[in-house]
Amino acid sequence: MVTVNVRGGVPGQRQEEESPAGSAGAIGASRAFAWMLMITGAAGTLSGWVITIDKFLLLEDPGFQPGCSLNPVVSCGNIMKSEQAGVFGFPNPMLGLVTYAVVVALGAGILAGARYRGWLWLGLNAGMLFGVGFCTWLMYQSLYEINSLCLWCCLAWVATIVMFWYVTAHNVRHGLIPAPAGLRTFLGEFTFALPVLHIGIIGMLILTRWWEFWTS
Repeated sequence: MVTVNVRGGVPGQRQEEESPAGSAGAIGASRAFAWMLMITGAAGTLSGWVITIDKFLLLEDPGFQPGCSLNPVVSCGNIMKSEQAGVFGFPNPMLGLVTYAVVVALGAGILAGARYRGWLWLGLNAGMLFGVGFCTWLMYQSLYEINSLCLWCCLAWVATIVMFWYVTAHNVRHGLIPAPAGLRTFLGEFTFALPVLHIGIIGMLILTRWWEFWTS
């Protein structure tokens, strides 16, 4: 027989909800956080889907011009034809189709009331750290080697940066990533400043890289 406590739950549920980070308990997040994961994950999935479709069309017809190839700088076609676009042996966007979809699923779970163990939060953080690192490499290649921009790629970069910083801040606040109390307080109140600064730096690099083109 299963007994029910006075709060209407199964014994042990309340204790799990109040378990501190790093213990056997699970950790939840706010609805706003869940929507952030779902929106950024959906944006990344959309960009991966569009680029993958265009990549297949380009393979069928080498003369195909993607819709986002607007000028010599904003040219998705140049990006897709580059070696960097398939660094793992297959088109990079196919990796995004899987990973961003996982983020959407996790966000939907949180929205439905799911709470995840610490190892999952840290694993998610590690995956996003890899994503940010990979995006940074792609940004460098795009700006200084391929000399072109892909608007859909830029959308994926922004989505990855936003989700990375918010998940990192979440893990720091819950003690999954050790940090001084002052940093935990800052991340609790000004998390938005980190992705804004990160994206702003990238925007300045893009602006200065093709300054003559933008101002001509």
